Amino acid sequence: MTKFLKKDQLSSLWYEIDARNAVVGRLASVISKIIRGKNKATYTPHMDSGDFVVVKNIEQIKFTGKKFQNKKYYRHTGYPGGIKETTPEKLKEKKPGETLKLAVKRMLPGGVLGKKQLTKLKIYSGDNHPHSAQNLKVIELDKLNTKNIVRN
Repeated sequence: MTKFLKKDQLSSLWYEIDARNAVVGRLASVISKIIRGKNKATYTPHMDSGDFVVVKNIEQIKFTGKKFQNKKYYRHTGYPGGIKETTPEKLKEKKPGETLKLAVKRMLPGGVLGKKQLTKLKIYSGDNHPHSAQNLKVIELDKLNTKNIVRN
């Protein structure tokens, strides 16, 4: 029989990732696994059992190939003919962390659960952030094995 944890039995940890020279898609896949809670033995698909992730130095994130100029993000205003498009290059000028946030959002489930899990992602430019009191565990991306992302 499968045992499910109750809401009061869940605990959340805080992780810190330095995005300096990180590739957007690879970083987003690591973050989405932690936010969903897939790195824990108590993972349940219908519950929010994930951890918080603080990403710093977002302005130094990279794309591979020519995606920085050629990739397109689409959105719709809701009016007829209201489709808008932008590139990561233009998006980075206005909102530096939006490209990573969009990549992570698209790796999470749709609906209420995905929106709640996305609030556990905190993105900051530079090294300073207000979450140092949470006893952050540092994840070094260059030392990660892709098969073993984060294990408790």
